[in-house]
Amino acid sequence: MNTANLQLQGLLLAVASINNALVHKGLLSIDEIDLALRKAEASLTGEERLFEDMSPANRDAICFPIRLLQLANNSQGESSMPGFSELARMVGQTKEHYNDQM
Repeated sequence: MNTANLQLQGLLLAVASINNALVHKGLLSIDEIDLALRKAEASLTGEERLFEDMSPANRDAICFPIRLLQLANNSQGESSMPGFSELARMVGQTKEHYNDQM
C-alpha cells in the first residue's frame, strides 16, 4: 500500500478522535461537527467548474475524508469508534449517485 494512503488513514482517525474529544468535553456537539462537515462537502461540491470536470470516482475521492469523518462523528454514542476499514466500508455503502449518474 502507498505510504501516503497510510498517512491519510492515520490523519483521518486522528481528526475523528479530536472531534470525539471536543464533543465529550462539551466544546462542540455532534450536530455542530456534522453541520461543519456538511458545509465543507457542500463547498466542495458547489464548485461547479471543478466538480463538473471530475469523474464520479474523483468526486467520491475528494469527498471521502469528509464522509468518513461524518460517519465517525455520528458513531460516537457506541462503545468505541469503528476502525478505518469499517468506516471506509460504511462510506461506500451510504454514498449516493450524482445527478449525472442517474
